[in-house]
Amino acid sequence: MPAIIDKIADALHLSHHKEGHSQATAEKQPVFDNSKVTVFFVLGGPGAGKGTQCANLVKDFGFCHLSAGDLLRAEQDREGSEYGEMIRKYIREGQIVPMEVTIKLLENAMRAALAEKRDGEGWQDGKGRFLIDGFPRKMDQALKFDEDVCQSTMVLFFTTTEEEMLKRLLERSKTSGREDDNVESIKKRFRVYKEQTMPVIEHYSKEGKVATIDATASIEEVHQKAKEIVAKVFAGEVGRNITA
Repeated sequence: MPAIIDKIADALHLSHHKEGHSQATAEKQPVFDNSKVTVFFVLGGPGAGKGTQCANLVKDFGFCHLSAGDLLRAEQDREGSEYGEMIRKYIREGQIVPMEVTIKLLENAMRAALAEKRDGEGWQDGKGRFLIDGFPRKMDQALKFDEDVCQSTMVLFFTTTEEEMLKRLLERSKTSGREDDNVESIKKRFRVYKEQTMPVIEHYSKEGKVATIDATASIEEVHQKAKEIVAKVFAGEVGRNITA
């Protein structure tokens, strides 16, 4: 597997830090220390409002917001990308891109954000705060990220009905320019989400790390719920599953 990751890292022009990687592999430690680097996974069905709520939480808490989908779309459009067409095909079919690609893109983006030495609470002395949006979408992604990159702190799980999500996505399609914002692709995404992402929620629920938030309400109401949960996590008041 390391050979595959090396190949992908080289193809994506990502910094791999081989010496550090070898040491981490030997010690079986993630790249980032979760006592310094806080990772909130943000999950929910397509159209649940994840991106909108992430933007609000960035303003509230100074997070770095990383969208797995945006990183992949940027890579598919990068000139000379060996994996661009492959990524495009997976996205068009509503399928999940091989995890090695997604995880290396996320790791590289986290390194870049930490190297910026940002100001503000949560970014001093090598610390960082990340909202990772739309990831992990499969169990192997979740386990691999926690093991190799950083142990996650909490999952913000935004829920609503398929009818509501479909309505939002079709409205978004009028301006998004995304080729997967059409009824056929959306229905495929719903099916993949049920089959492959819900087991991830169940996994983290067993670890007491899921905050379930009803995203059917107004953007402002959902934001307030999410804000209160994140504040409690940072205050050390949440160490279990919670529903808002």
